[in-house]
This record gives sequence, C-alpha cells and structure tokens, in this order.
Amino acid sequence: MSAREKDKQARQDRIDSLIKKEEEGTLIFSKQFLLGAKLNTDGWAAVYEHGKYKSISTTNLWWLEIGERKNPKEERKTVFLSNGLQIGNPFIYGKINNFYFLKLGIGQQKLIGGKGNKNGVAVSINYGGGITAGYLKPYYLTVADSVGNVSDIKYGPETANLFTDPSAIIGSAGFTKGFSEGQFAPGAHAKIGLRFDYGRYNEVVSAIEVGVNAEYYSKKMPILVTATDKSFFFNGFVAIEFGGRK
Repeated sequence: MSAREKDKQARQDRIDSLIKKEEEGTLIFSKQFLLGAKLNTDGWAAVYEHGKYKSISTTNLWWLEIGERKNPKEERKTVFLSNGLQIGNPFIYGKINNFYFLKLGIGQQKLIGGKGNKNGVAVSINYGGGITAGYLKPYYLTVADSVGNVSDIKYGPETANLFTDPSAIIGSAGFTKGFSEGQFAPGAHAKIGLRFDYGRYNEVVSAIEVGVNAEYYSKKMPILVTATDKSFFFNGFVAIEFGGRK
C-alpha cells in the first residue's frame, strides 16, 4: 500500500470512528468559528460567526456582520471627453447616500440532514436575529456649474438641480468624502438560511449557505433619488464560509 493510500485509509478510519461516536451520542467537537463572504440581492457583507455545540443536532451561534446595502436601480456611469478620454471618477447617478451596516446577532444551527453521512456533508438550518446599526454617508459628486466653477456637492434642497443634471456631473468626489458627516440609525435584523457543510467530520469548515435577511431601522434610509425611501429591507443571500472546529 502506497503512502497516499495509507493516508486515505487513515482519514476514512478516523471519519468512521467519529460517525460511531456521534451515533452513540458523543459530541465530537465543542465549538466552531468561521469567516464568510456574503452576496446579497441588494449588496454585500463580510461575516464572522462563532458557534458552541450544545448537542449533536444543535449549535448556539453569535455573529458579527458588516456590509453595504445598495438599491437595485443603481447604475454606474463614467464621463468621457469627445476624444474618448475619461474625466473624473465613475459615479452612480442620483445616489444620495452610501448605506453601510453593522449587525450583532445570536441564533441557533439545527442539523436537519446528513447524520451518519460518510461523505461528511451536513445540511443545517440557521436562524436568529439581533441588533443593527445603519450608517448613511452622504454621496458627493464633483460638478461644474453654468459658469464653469467646479465643486464637490451632496444632495440637498439647494443642490438638487445641479446634483441631478447629467451635463454638470464630472464624477464622484471619492470614497472617503463625507464620512465625517454620516448619520447612524439603530435597527434590528433577523435571518434564516440553509447551510451545506462539506467538511462536517473535519477540523476545517467549508460551507455554502443560502437564505433570506430582514432588517428594520428607526428611520427611513434614503439611498437613491429615483427610489422610494424605506426603513424595512428584505433580501436573499448566498454565502461562502470557511473556518474551523475544535
């Protein structure tokens, strides 16, 4: 038997031993942690999650999530000169604010499929909720008025006409512009999802999760001039997750 075959057999023997212990009701791991990249139907997020096993089928979770919420109507544009040269930074027409969020939540993971699966694939349902802090950063545009004066402006009663005039826009004023002027809004969130864990009997977590999020904020969160401001957001997500177990 080659060294590779011996390693493969040793791994299979270990998995068989873990399955037997699990069937006898023994917890084979005590905790897990993971990092995830989440693509939402209206934005993106990065996630850290920590779990503590309570039984073979139940894990208590807490998570920290940070990301950006966008409006599906957003369209990135670029201004070009007649000779084809780009001027200014790419911008999103009519965007009022960048909407960022930070979530802290608790919940549970329930194993619903894959018990005794020698391939190590487990299907779990994850659910929970918690508090959310929303942050609105004014979105600045670099514009030129009718006499050629160039300035950086944000959306408001006095600048609305120039802000939404395509012929006046040069480009966005940059990512950092407006951070010191942002406003926070407290809120709450809830989520439910299905996790497909492809490394169940390994120390390494390797999973895909799909589900839905719901968030509510204490005030309306304006993002785009052409969209209705709202305080409730509902979206779907898919996440790729990696981590470890001990």
